[in-house]
Amino acid sequence: MSIRKIKIKNFKIFNGDIEIELNPGINILVGNNEAGKTTILEAVHIALTGMYGGRNIKTEISQYLFNKTVINEYIESVNAGNPLPPPYIRIEIYFEGDMAPEFEGNGNSDGNSCRGLKFEIAFNEKYNDEYAELIKTKSIISLPIEYYDASWVAFSREGITTRSIPLKSVMIDSTQGYMQGGSDVFISRIVKGNLDSNEIVVISQAYRKMKEGFLSDGAIKEINKKINNNSALVDREVSLTVNLGTKQAWETSLVTQVDQVPFGYIGKGTQCMLKTGLALSRKRSQKARIILIEEPESHLSYSNLSYLVKMIKECCEDKQMIISTHSSFVANTLGLDYILLLSNNKIVRMGDLKSVEFFKKMAGYDTLRLILCKKAILVEGDSDELIIQRAYLDKYGYLPIEKQIDVISVGTSFLRFLEIAERLDLKVAVVTDNDGDVEAVKEKYKDYIDNKKENIKICYDKIVDSGDFVIRNKAYNYNTLEPKLLKANDDNLELFNKILDKNFVDLNCLRKYMKGHKTEVALAIFQSEEKINYPQYITEAIVDE
Repeated sequence: MSIRKIKIKNFKIFNGDIEIELNPGINILVGNNEAGKTTILEAVHIALTGMYGGRNIKTEISQYLFNKTVINEYIESVNAGNPLPPPYIRIEIYFEGDMAPEFEGNGNSDGNSCRGLKFEIAFNEKYNDEYAELIKTKSIISLPIEYYDASWVAFSREGITTRSIPLKSVMIDSTQGYMQGGSDVFISRIVKGNLDSNEIVVISQAYRKMKEGFLSDGAIKEINKKINNNSALVDREVSLTVNLGTKQAWETSLVTQVDQVPFGYIGKGTQCMLKTGLALSRKRSQKARIILIEEPESHLSYSNLSYLVKMIKECCEDKQMIISTHSSFVANTLGLDYILLLSNNKIVRMGDLKSVEFFKKMAGYDTLRLILCKKAILVEGDSDELIIQRAYLDKYGYLPIEKQIDVISVGTSFLRFLEIAERLDLKVAVVTDNDGDVEAVKEKYKDYIDNKKENIKICYDKIVDSGDFVIRNKAYNYNTLEPKLLKANDDNLELFNKILDKNFVDLNCLRKYMKGHKTEVALAIFQSEEKINYPQYITEAIVDE
């Protein structure tokens, strides 16, 4: 059994409906901060287990679980005297594989007969009369959450409980946890999850003996006597003791050690790796069919991340896994075919892209940079990247990346990246040479040029320049970056000699040098104290919209 599809409505970042098709094995959620990766993991976990943040969702119902836009529209409608129906959260889980008959039916938003369940946080109509009086006031400032309930219904329209759901999930976030009495409660609970009932009894008994030994110690008795005698509360006994509370008190009192060092004192990376490894090995995880992992790369070096990814694959090879990540290494290692790209309430499966084979063969791990930024400026090579960076710095006083604008060198593969940008509504500017053929540029980018896509801008010089300079019997190309830079600065030989620390006697010597040393020239311009003018197509690309 596995999850075939998830549909989420009005939950946190998702305004309206969003639909996610899942692979039966690995699924990798990739997107910028606030794109909805964690929200998807939480939605699955809530629907299958009823747990949110380690607590029962029925006690955690809050306005903050709802999409802010939906809430604001509702409140405005009520206060305007034309109230919309109370908003609701709906999470639908569509199953694949054998399932009990009560889970099959057409009680879903698709209206098709299939297997699955529907979880909702919605207004309970038993409060209709009281609610009607409330909205008459036309002065509400928040969602009347006191009239809401959480419920589970199978697609057969029969009410169910989480206990009857055959698919179980486990949520692993290695960065979570809190300290109590010097012990990381999260890691203590994970350790406990790896023990059987007899072993837990042994620990509890040993802990009880330790408490009894502390209380019966003569020195402790004398200290308590002194504290009590010096206390201003003369009619109350004041003393030191140990936690005599619940029978599970050892979980927060005992300190887990790693190589004889308390867990809270070891490195953050090692903490995260051990938490993930132990969480995957505990009994609840082994029984669960759905494994949800939040950013496993946190605090980890390259080598440790490699080890952790290998461990995750081995532990989850017979399970369905949904991982959120910002790491291109994690995504590439687990497989680009399994990536789900998230942005602007839209999802694209990497495996469905025409260019997926190209991205699989890309050198390095820069596959995901395009969707992990506010805006991307795509350029052809290193020299273009340096010039764009300096042009932006000159205009705004800071580098583009400081405003979450990433300048990415993509060679000649602009169209492959634009496929992703188009499907996810990503803001992208392409900076390209016209190479003396403006019509060829127009034809190549015919689907995007002249603002055909509001989020995509194609920046190129619309003028073809020419001259009589020849290098090795080949006509010099006046329509690439370097000659366009010279033109934008009125062919100022003195200025570029100063920037490059050269003494060229004529422009053709300078042109020849700039053509043969593109990266060195761009680096010198980037680092120079001298400022230059930039061609119009470059200034168009760096407009900070």
